[in-house]
Amino acid sequence: MSVSVSVQEQAFDVGAEYAGLRNGNWADGATAMFVGSVRDFNLDSAVSCMELEHYPGMTERVLQDIAEKAQRRWALGRVRVVHRVGRLGAGDDIVFVGTCAPHRQAALEACAFVMDFLKTRAPFWKKEKGPDGERWVEARQSDSDALEKW
Repeated sequence: MSVSVSVQEQAFDVGAEYAGLRNGNWADGATAMFVGSVRDFNLDSAVSCMELEHYPGMTERVLQDIAEKAQRRWALGRVRVVHRVGRLGAGDDIVFVGTCAPHRQAALEACAFVMDFLKTRAPFWKKEKGPDGERWVEARQSDSDALEKW
């Protein structure tokens, strides 16, 4: 059982992240992954880039705690969370969540659990930039509503 969390400015390689989850981990037959990317629109406005800020130290601890809760709940083999910060362009990958478990349902549910809690509990702040200027991204009620199923 292992949990690994990274908050970083540099891009990540989805294939390498998958390979890292699977490497030597043959007890788990299921791997679920989620990759989130910067959209080129939000709320009917064009987005050219996004700046993500975080609270260093605290952000990593919150992500670690979320991943460990998932691991305890579903007895996962491995959990990997990578979240980027800094300036990202439309189409750039922001977040990777990967979970491994003996069976698919646990891997899928745990992956969704981590993303739902990450979206609402991790201390990240997002500012979008586009032709209409800059704006801070507000929390969405739908993200908070998603926590109710857990």
